[in-house]
Amino acid sequence: MADGADALRKMWLQALAHERRASPHTLRAYGDDVARFIGFQAGHIGGAVTQKTLAKLTPADIRAFITARRAEGLGAGGVQRALAAIRSFYKFLAKEGVLENAAARSLRTPRVRRALPRPLSPHDAERVLAEAGAHDVEWLGARDAALLTLLYGAGLRISEALGLKRGDVPLGETLTVLGKGRKERSVPVLPVLRAALDDYAGKLPFSGAPSSPLFLSRRGRPMSAREAQGLMQNLRGRLGLPDKATPHALRHSFATHILQGGGDLRSVQELLGHASLSTTQIYTAIDTRQLLETYAKAHPRGR
Repeated sequence: MADGADALRKMWLQALAHERRASPHTLRAYGDDVARFIGFQAGHIGGAVTQKTLAKLTPADIRAFITARRAEGLGAGGVQRALAAIRSFYKFLAKEGVLENAAARSLRTPRVRRALPRPLSPHDAERVLAEAGAHDVEWLGARDAALLTLLYGAGLRISEALGLKRGDVPLGETLTVLGKGRKERSVPVLPVLRAALDDYAGKLPFSGAPSSPLFLSRRGRPMSAREAQGLMQNLRGRLGLPDKATPHALRHSFATHILQGGGDLRSVQELLGHASLSTTQIYTAIDTRQLLETYAKAHPRGR
């Protein structure tokens, strides 16, 4: 096995991609974190970082790296991710029989205060969907309306929506989605969602095989997440909405509005594709916050 730290890093990333099925975003973020770690240690110890170097690093050496990253402005969330990446790297090396070093496991992970999701109100969500279809180019308006209806009407992540293929339309009673970790889930299809997708597919001016992407750019190329973000940015300006109105906010709105309408937490977990119920429970905190805000405004002693 290769002796150089960067060669070991590349082998670790390949294992994450093929064995753990890590997403491209995770691979990029983790890879950057460990590359920075290796680069820092080269300067810290004054020489090339090898297999032996990695085996001898102490908690103090890793802590020095974290301190340097904090000085560069890295927040608690970034530190948490960097430590997770370093631990994953060392775990891989131990599993492969390359080296054993428990230094990374001995460091305490900083606690990160989880920010509450910021959903749109039902009224603003409806305004977004209506305005999305108001485009000078008819098929682009149909595309934008269909895409945002998927996010709000089915709770899809933007990557999941953009991953749909031509052959997925027309939609049936349910839609099978490939989510994080390449895990499949089924979501029910509302009539309004089916109608929006049918309308877009019927107006799409480009031909394509059933396996080709459904959502296309103006020039007929696969639509990117950045284009979807640009779409929402444009809608925010036209409708006077706050910065919280992002594509992902529509997914948050989907979950929040179902819970407010009487849906149960376990069902919302399944619909969103969350591996843990604790991830979904954050949406219950939104209801509590809104209740407290209403109480503070309405109660005579709250003013």
